[in-house]
Amino acid sequence: MTAVIYARYSSDNQREESIEGQIRECTAYAEKNGITIVKHYIDRAVSAKTDNRPQFQQMIKDSDKKLFDIVLVWKLDRFARNRYDSARYKTQLKKNGVKLMSATEIISEGPEGIILESVLEGYAEYYSADLSEKVIRGMTENALKGKFTGGAIPFGYTINADRRFEIDPLTAPFVAETFQRYNDGQTMREIRDWLNEKGIKNQRGGLMTFNTIQHMLNNRRYIGELKYRDVLIPDAIPSIVSAELFNDVQEKMLKNKKAPARRKAEDNYLLTTKLFCGYCGALMFGESDTSRTGEVHRYYKCATAKKHKGCKKKTVRKQWLEDLVVNQTMQLVKDDAAMESIIAKVMELQDRENTNLPLYEKQLRDAESGIQNMLNAIQAGILTSSTKERLEQLEETKRELEVRIAEEKLAKPKVTEEFIRFWLLRFRKLDMSLKNQRQALVDTFINSIYLYDDKVLITFNYKEGTQTIIFEEAAQAASKGNGSDLDCIPAVTAKGKLLCKTKKTAIKSCLFYGADKRT
Repeated sequence: MTAVIYARYSSDNQREESIEGQIRECTAYAEKNGITIVKHYIDRAVSAKTDNRPQFQQMIKDSDKKLFDIVLVWKLDRFARNRYDSARYKTQLKKNGVKLMSATEIISEGPEGIILESVLEGYAEYYSADLSEKVIRGMTENALKGKFTGGAIPFGYTINADRRFEIDPLTAPFVAETFQRYNDGQTMREIRDWLNEKGIKNQRGGLMTFNTIQHMLNNRRYIGELKYRDVLIPDAIPSIVSAELFNDVQEKMLKNKKAPARRKAEDNYLLTTKLFCGYCGALMFGESDTSRTGEVHRYYKCATAKKHKGCKKKTVRKQWLEDLVVNQTMQLVKDDAAMESIIAKVMELQDRENTNLPLYEKQLRDAESGIQNMLNAIQAGILTSSTKERLEQLEETKRELEVRIAEEKLAKPKVTEEFIRFWLLRFRKLDMSLKNQRQALVDTFINSIYLYDDKVLITFNYKEGTQTIIFEEAAQAASKGNGSDLDCIPAVTAKGKLLCKTKKTAIKSCLFYGADKRT
């Protein structure tokens, strides 16, 4: 796994050298857990109370480049000013396949905090979906009328005051010739070089690229089609190339398309960053191995054991362990008492979360009380220049506070108990055969997993949520026909003989199967 370190020095309460301290501890954590550091992002003398953090914003932007898997911080308060902002940026990182980790904190700001983040993300999704529906209706109507619906304006077109497409007389001829050149046998790279030699710029004012040409040749707007979501309107806008030429180009592109290079299948390890060795405390990470028969075996391995630094923790079959953890987590989710306890704690945490709003509301009450006192004084005949000035100051303060309170409520909406219950209970209906839904379950409810050779300790994201599973007991449950969710494919020897025949022995063989090429 690869990671970047984000360190922040706040001028109000930290020394400059704290940056070096943060990096030192993050680096030590990475070395202990088999993580490779590829870059440092450092913001000096700035507060997390503002988003004006250049290096932080660059890091979020870079996460889209798939160059690192983890953002590592000394403490989670280095990452964001509050849980709402944390949830926002963590969601963005998650979309890019990047996880946030703390070098000094296993529990993310309290166990219920992770669940609150999940709820907030869900709330944002529903709010966005509701808003999106309203926007989509308007955009669909515009598309039906042949109007521009947003996004990048295709090369070769301009948009008039009525938001309709018009052919650009300066660039449209180059679009037409691009299609003709490709149809005549030129490659996309040759066409790209020709356009750049002519000094033609793309929509952003940059050089033409291979991807630009490819997108151009695939764009059906050039034959007059306008598509918005599932709505397709033929002859909605002026065409630049004929349908016949466009179709000929598509056929040639299909013939010229090279077979994609074979890539090693990406393994999705569900428990990454959650799974720790019970003996040495190091992270356990996913690895895969291919047997002589071509069968791929996937497993988790202790980072310390991998480096041969004294830990003897055995490797563990991936599927078996993941199924066990998912099964136990679903038991928690289906426990009504546990879920009601979680909901209550999340509500309590949410009430404590926003420290600014109660302060602003108190200041508003004080201002309103002051205004009333001034009005009473005026009513009593006490009217001086200072009284009038003070009244104007209080009224201005009131207006400012009302704006701040409105902004705070908009930025950090309070989620109702009904929504929290709805959002959490929906996990009961997830399809555990789908990777993304299994991942959502683990990310939301599991804080950490400590794995031993004979048992596993699962800590869930609420105070009473600790579950110890003895593998012998799991094996007994499976042998009685109660462990179908824990079944796995028995390991096979080099001679093709099964290492196990019963469910009980199957569980043990899966648990202790390692990377040995001889198996």
